[in-house]
Amino acid sequence: MRDRCPWAEISKEMQRYHDTEWGRPLFDDRKILQAFFLDTFQAGLSWAIILSKRNNFKKAFANFSVAKIATYGRGEVRRLMGNSGIIRNRRKIEAAINNAQKILDIKKECGSFARYLWGFTHGKTIQHAFRRLGDIPATSKEAKAINKDMRARGFRFMGPTTIYAFMQGIGMINDHLVSCFCYQEVKKASLRRF
Repeated sequence: MRDRCPWAEISKEMQRYHDTEWGRPLFDDRKILQAFFLDTFQAGLSWAIILSKRNNFKKAFANFSVAKIATYGRGEVRRLMGNSGIIRNRRKIEAAINNAQKILDIKKECGSFARYLWGFTHGKTIQHAFRRLGDIPATSKEAKAINKDMRARGFRFMGPTTIYAFMQGIGMINDHLVSCFCYQEVKKASLRRF
C-alpha cells in the first residue's frame, strides 16, 4: 500500500484525484479555468462534493470554455439555477460568469491565464516539506497577492484561502506531505515554464 496524504483516503474518487491530478503543475488554460471555477464553487463545501459533481459542472458550463461562459446572461443563470447536478448558488453562478469575463481581459493582457497566475511564483512551483496536515497553512503571501490583484481586476467570490487551495490543486504549491508518494513526483515535475 502506498503512503498518500491522509485527506485522500476518504474515497476511491478522492484517491484517484489525489494520485493523478492534485498538485500536478498545470499550464493549460482550460484545465486551470476548470480548477478555478470548481474551487470558487467549493467555498463553504467539501471538495468531495465538488469532485462528485465535476462532470455535471463541465456539461453545465460549456466544457469550461471561458469565451462561452463570459457571454452567459439571465437565461443561462436561470438554466443553471435549475440544474440539480451542480451547486445552485446564484452568487457563485454570477461570479463564475463575471470571473470568466475578467479572465478574458487577463488573456488579452498577458497572453494566457496560466502565464498571469504563474507569474506570481516566477513560473516555479513553491516547494514545501510538511510532515503533518496540521502544518499546512490556509494561505500564503503569494495567494494574498493573487487575491489582491484579482479583486482589483473585479473578480468575485474568492479570497486568499480559496486562492491558496486553487494554487495547491494546480501545482503552484507542492503541499503533498513528504511521506506521500506524490511528493517527489511533483517535485520532479515542477520545472519552470514561464
